[in-house]
Amino acid sequence: MDLNVERGSFVTFVGPSGCGKTTTLRMIAGLENASEGDIRIKGQRVNDVPIHKRNLGIVFQNYALFPHKTIYENVAFGLKYRDVDKETARQKVREALQLVQLPHVEDRVPKQLSGGQQQRIALARAIVIEPDVLLLDEPLSALDANLREEMRVELKRIQRELGISTIFVTHDQSEALAMSDKVVVMSEGWIEQEGTPEQVYNEPASEFVANFLGISNIFSGRVAELSGTTARLTLDAGSELLGHPRDGRAARQGERVRLAVRAEKIFLSEAAPEPDPDSVVLDGKVTAVDYQGQAARYFLQAGPLSLQAINPIDRHPFHEGQPVKLRIRAQDVVLLDADENTAAKAAAE
Repeated sequence: MDLNVERGSFVTFVGPSGCGKTTTLRMIAGLENASEGDIRIKGQRVNDVPIHKRNLGIVFQNYALFPHKTIYENVAFGLKYRDVDKETARQKVREALQLVQLPHVEDRVPKQLSGGQQQRIALARAIVIEPDVLLLDEPLSALDANLREEMRVELKRIQRELGISTIFVTHDQSEALAMSDKVVVMSEGWIEQEGTPEQVYNEPASEFVANFLGISNIFSGRVAELSGTTARLTLDAGSELLGHPRDGRAARQGERVRLAVRAEKIFLSEAAPEPDPDSVVLDGKVTAVDYQGQAARYFLQAGPLSLQAINPIDRHPFHEGQPVKLRIRAQDVVLLDADENTAAKAAAE
């Protein structure tokens, strides 16, 4: 791994269980030893610096609050080891509790608070020491769905207000996309792709990223013809699509390729849409419907192709068995590179 976290930015490690997210976080924290390489915070190598001297704020999945200490004692715990006088400590604790919008719970103990409130207290304890880096290890995973969304907004607000460099670990793709300045997608201990949420979602660098973030339709095919920046693509299943190679990737006529089309980029209609030279229209049929409230996820068959599409619902969703037209724009067809990390991993091994 070679990664730079900009000062004051919010960076998220996302990937499936066992991909190395938490191990990387624990190495930054000093809870695991790095077998090689350097970890630098504000330019200083910290590999051999013990955890209590790295000036890090850490929030764990289970909050790790002291059950028999008051909320004040929990939040003030890190200040005890920083030669902060009592009056200054009291002021800092009050400011931290105010920031997490729990100013009147100093005398309670953790079991008297809800899960969401305990999460806020764990965050207050992490930020009260004014850390150089805030490390968050799936801190929202124990909360219910509505509270997770609420705390997601609050956490981002607090991070922005304080300007703390933050590294957040999650396996939840929606959290990663909603909260981050930079998303780092990991697989098997390797970085598959890093970039802004828009970059990693709309321009996946590999089939893994396309599949992990959102719902993608993946096809195999060949570049049949090139015309300017547009490639005409013949799929192995027999259909044709148009695509634009992403920046930095030059397509070659006759080249074998893998293609990705996001489910929400396939537009469905009952009647044929207006002709568009930069789109392809396929005839299809709805085979199943997953109703999601404001949108529906459709399972479709278009000749030999099996696809999924997510479309908003105006009034009524399309129904199972209904014939539909599928419009796929060239700009939404992503030509994937060969698995760069597979070659890199093989070379490393």
